[in-house]
Amino acid sequence: MINMNNQIDVMAIGAHPDDVELSCGGTIAHLTRSGKKVVIVDLTQGELGTRGSALIRKNEAENAHKVFQTEARINLKISDGNIEISKLNVNKLINVIRKYRPKVLLIPHWLERHPDHEHAHRLCREAWFYSGLEKIKTTFEGKKQIPFRPHRFYHFMQKFEFAPSFIVDVSKYYSIKEETIKCFNSQFYNPKSKESETLLSSKRFLEFIQSRDIHFGSMIGVDYGEPFYSIEPVGVSSFEVFI
Repeated sequence: MINMNNQIDVMAIGAHPDDVELSCGGTIAHLTRSGKKVVIVDLTQGELGTRGSALIRKNEAENAHKVFQTEARINLKISDGNIEISKLNVNKLINVIRKYRPKVLLIPHWLERHPDHEHAHRLCREAWFYSGLEKIKTTFEGKKQIPFRPHRFYHFMQKFEFAPSFIVDVSKYYSIKEETIKCFNSQFYNPKSKESETLLSSKRFLEFIQSRDIHFGSMIGVDYGEPFYSIEPVGVSSFEVFI
């Protein structure tokens, strides 16, 4: 018998530590502050990043996890720059999906600037589907896992933009998003840094993130919004949600 009280509400999966913060950090903060159970999964340690190191990114991710107040933050330690769609990697992700049994997955969109983000999308899609197949066997701590497939998955926005299926109002929680992003200070603008400059470390990058969130917020008449895409229609239980 599965104890459904242990089921989480949302699992957010990013290719690198900081992907979730930049893309849907306001939504995660909204969820956790509303009493929902959220787990973040980082596929890689971000060890190929121009700035910082795997150890620095690990500490930064842990700090962001504390700010978010998420249930757990897991790193699958798949090779950065080499997110292979292999049986081993798919099963790593199936393992955590079956362990936490999320109702919904938040995953990268399939069209992205960074190849890791596109590969992460495909890995998430395959793990989402195969996690529900009985004949794919996985274990956790020596015990057989029960097949489980989340009800839905939604795509978050990274570099490339898309026409959103829906936009989440994150205005009330935007300061928390900003705080979690600042946890990854090794990656962003620092005039004292002697490391090479990247897209993320440019002075205007965080301004771009904020301005885009303002833009999508303006589309629904709020201060800040985060866009998501669904390949399936999004149903509502009542028309009253639009009133």
